[in-house]
This record gives sequence, structure tokens and C-alpha cells, in this order.
Amino acid sequence: MVLTVDDLALKYSDYTDIIGKIRREVQAGNLTQVSRGLYETDKNADGKYLAGYIYGPSYLSFDYALAVYSLIPEAVYKTYTSATFGKNRKKRYQNAFGLYTYRDVPKAVFSLGVNICMENGYSYQIATPEKALCDKLYSLPPVGSMKALKELLFDDLRIDENGLMSLDIESICCIAPLYGCNNLKILAKYLSREEDLQ
Repeated sequence: MVLTVDDLALKYSDYTDIIGKIRREVQAGNLTQVSRGLYETDKNADGKYLAGYIYGPSYLSFDYALAVYSLIPEAVYKTYTSATFGKNRKKRYQNAFGLYTYRDVPKAVFSLGVNICMENGYSYQIATPEKALCDKLYSLPPVGSMKALKELLFDDLRIDENGLMSLDIESICCIAPLYGCNNLKILAKYLSREEDLQ
């Protein structure tokens, strides 16, 4: 369970030195510091549960989500990539649960294509596979052609081609223009063309 300093102040209200009590609980292994003012009671909690608490509003996306959906071959062990908006900078946090990276996507797409998951008493948000792919392409330098996009997708990112074509292409084509990004415009054209050929 994630607890703030305020939560712990209530829990330890009988103690005169609440900060000292929190420090002793951390040393005893009963609390693990997640970030400044934020603690987790289960040292074995899955790091994905904590990403939205550390920095937000945010949802898991980019490489982490692409790996979860088996769209890229790389496992992202204890590395959590999340999308934010309006922060205007990339943020990184490292703690006992893993490495957390946050980067902006456009506000117009932030709330689209995000699932809220409940698991083991925790709630966390993760992009759909379509949204995770769009977020990832938005974060990369622009390509100038369909050929260059295919190289980016299949050679650089090593996206699974069958997995790509099994995505909801209509969903991608709906949100792609909202990014205002050349990579997404070319992706929408490419997927529409491939779908027509099938």
C-alpha cells in the first residue's frame, strides 16, 4: 500500500517524533521510500503499481507498454516508462522498485486510449497497445518517408509485424492526427494502405 507522509502522520499520531518513527520503520524494512514523502508498505510490490504515484498525472506507455503487449522483443525489467503532459521536461526517478522515466505527450491525446487496471489492491493506468505505439513514435525524431518509417518500426524498434497489423488500425488513424507529428501521419497512411492490401 502506498502511503504519504500525511497518512503516516495519522498512523503514528501517538508518537512525538513522527519523522523519527518513519525513519525507524524504513530501517526495519516495514516501509520502503518510493520518492520524497511517499512510502510503500510492501517491499515486493510490482513497480508498475507505483509509477502513477511518483509523478503525475501519468500512465504507463512507450517501451514498457510495448513490451507488455509483446510488440517489441525487449523485456523491460524494473524500467517503467510513462506519459505525462504539460511538464515540458523529461523526469527520471530511481528507487528500490526500479527506474521510472516520464515524458510529455500532447494534451489533446493524453486521456485517450488509456486503461485503468485493478490488481492486487492497486490501481494503475496503462496505454492500450495502439496508444503506446503512437506515444513511442511521437517521442522519436521525425522520419521523412514511408520507407524510413518501416525501417524505424521493424529494424530499429523491432516491432512485431504481425502484432502491428493485429492492432486496431481505426483507433490509430483516429488519434494519430492529434499528435501533430509527421511520424504519426506516415504511420496512419502506412497502416491504412496495408489494411487495404489484406
